[in-house]
Amino acid sequence: MWIEGLRIGHWTGETTGVTVILAPSGTVGSGELRGGAPATREFALLDPIRTVTRVDAVVFAGGSAFGLAAADGVMRFLAERGQGYATAGGVVPIVPAAAIFDLVESGGATPRADDGYAAAVAASTAGEIPRGRVGAGRSATVGKWRGPEHAVAGGVGVATVEVDGARVVAVAVVNAVGDVVDRDGSVLAGSRAGVGDAFPSAVFGENERANTTLVVVATDARLGKVDCHLVAQSAHDGLARAIRPSHTRYDGDLTIALATGTGPHADANEIDPVHVDRIRIAATDATEAAIRDSVTSEDRA
Repeated sequence: MWIEGLRIGHWTGETTGVTVILAPSGTVGSGELRGGAPATREFALLDPIRTVTRVDAVVFAGGSAFGLAAADGVMRFLAERGQGYATAGGVVPIVPAAAIFDLVESGGATPRADDGYAAAVAASTAGEIPRGRVGAGRSATVGKWRGPEHAVAGGVGVATVEVDGARVVAVAVVNAVGDVVDRDGSVLAGSRAGVGDAFPSAVFGENERANTTLVVVATDARLGKVDCHLVAQSAHDGLARAIRPSHTRYDGDLTIALATGTGPHADANEIDPVHVDRIRIAATDATEAAIRDSVTSEDRA
C-alpha cells in the first residue's frame, strides 16, 4: 500500500544523514510546529494563510541548522527536472526543511548540499525504504529527560494506514527528549536511568537542546491547504501518544502534511469526498505507528 508518486530516500553518512520525501507535482502542503527549539527552512510558507500552496519535497537532516544546507541539493535536483513554482525566471522548487540536533553524537559532522542531492536521487528510485539508524536518523537518540548520558538510539520510522480508500503514509525522524512508549505505556526505547526524577537539574537542557521529532504525513486524498494544516495538527496527537514527554522546550517537534490528490478520487471536483476528519484520525494513528517503528524496525542499522 503506497501513494502514487511519493518517494522517500536517504543519504546515510558515517555519523549523520539526510532523508528526503519527494512529492508529485501539484501536491498541497501545510504544517505545524510545537517544539521549543526548531531548526527549519521555508517552514513559514506552510502557514495556511500564505500564498503558495504546493510542496515539491521535504528535507529532514542531521547537523542542526548546518544540515539545512542539504535542501540546496534537493532544490537543484528538482530544478533540473523542471519541478517547482513557475516564475518569470524559471521554476522555484518549494522545499521545506528541518533538522535534528545530532552534533554531539555525530562528532560535529553535518550534511551538505551534495548529500541532499544524493538522498533525492535515492528517493527517485522505487524500492524498499530502509528504516532505523539511516538518513536523518543516523545519530538520533531518545530518552534524554533523565539526563542525556542515559539516552538510547532513535531513528527513522515509516507506517501506512488506509481509510475510505485513501492512503496515509507517515515518515518520522525520532530524536526526542522523551521515551518512545507502546500503547500500554511500556517503554520501547527510553532512558537507561531507571526510576528517577524527570529533568533532574533546574538547568537541565540549557546546553542540551539536542532533540527534535520530525514527521511528514502524506495522503493521496485531495485536500486544500487548510485541511492539510488540520491533518498536521492531528499528527501531533500521534506524536504525543508515542513519546513521553513530548513537545518540551528542548524539542523542535514539527509535523508536515502533504496531499497529493493522486488517489482513487483524483478526478473528483473540488476537494476529496473522503471526510477530512477521518484522514486526521488516520494521520494520528500513522504517526504513532511510525514513531514506534523508528525504534523497533527489523532493518535497523
